[in-house]
Amino acid sequence: MYRITIFIITFLLFSCREKNKPQQTVIDSSEPSGIIAFTSSRDGNAEVYTMNADGSQLKNWTNSPSLEYGSSWSPDGKQIATYSKRDGNTEIYLINSDGTDPIRLTNDPENDVLPTISPNGKEIAFMSNRNSSKRNLYLMNIDGSDVRALTLNGYYEESPSWSPDGSKILFTRELRDTDETEHAGNGEIFIMDKNGSNLKQLTHKEGFDSGAVFSPDGKQIAFYGIENGNWDLFVMDSNGKNMYNLTKDTIECYSPSWSPDGKWLAYAAGNSENYDIWIINLNTKERRRLTTIKERDEHPSWFIN
Repeated sequence: MYRITIFIITFLLFSCREKNKPQQTVIDSSEPSGIIAFTSSRDGNAEVYTMNADGSQLKNWTNSPSLEYGSSWSPDGKQIATYSKRDGNTEIYLINSDGTDPIRLTNDPENDVLPTISPNGKEIAFMSNRNSSKRNLYLMNIDGSDVRALTLNGYYEESPSWSPDGSKILFTRELRDTDETEHAGNGEIFIMDKNGSNLKQLTHKEGFDSGAVFSPDGKQIAFYGIENGNWDLFVMDSNGKNMYNLTKDTIECYSPSWSPDGKWLAYAAGNSENYDIWIINLNTKERRRLTTIKERDEHPSWFIN
């Protein structure tokens, strides 16, 4: 009986110590690396720039007097796909890393925008209103040939992006009731196979959700949307489950892009007068501001090889 009593007392003492043991803070010592492309109006019109993940080594890729917007890296990092008005109409181009040899890939009187290069570098998904009064999703070969519609409907769609294995495409579709008069309806994140089949809606939340991108390992999706009247970054599992608000900021946060190691997100944040490029660590929530020019720096694209 005496031994049993001693055992119980000892067990309770150790249990209390474990229970009252202070929680250890998880520290992520990883430093972001790689190159980030983004769009900036710092020189008077929208141009594509690149910089290191610490904000250094700024470079203008496009050097054009016309609008140049958006950027999607080729798998080898030697080219960027963008859309431009350099020939008078909004078309999609491939541009070398030294800014030379801009290749025009589309040739249509309607607007072709938001190109994203497939992980194998052989195809480009993009948005166009060429066969519809609304903007729909299209696919073409990397040389601009074999253009085909993946969606063709009366919805407004935007922000295409690829799964890491190149088998699926994420995009936003605006779901609007016939009597709805607001400028932006309820935008939801959808996913489908690259041939347009197996369409599935991933988000079911109020407000306009867009800019969805897979993490490098394909297990998570980051996007931006509205919560409590403000634009924030959200992260969810690849099946749409376990969604959470990452930023919970007082300024607008949008257009996320994953770092190569999947530990950081680059994004644009600010207001209608000024946006800058920031990065945030998904574990520690540490934030770093990479640009400070009082112009619009937006649409970051982190190179992942």
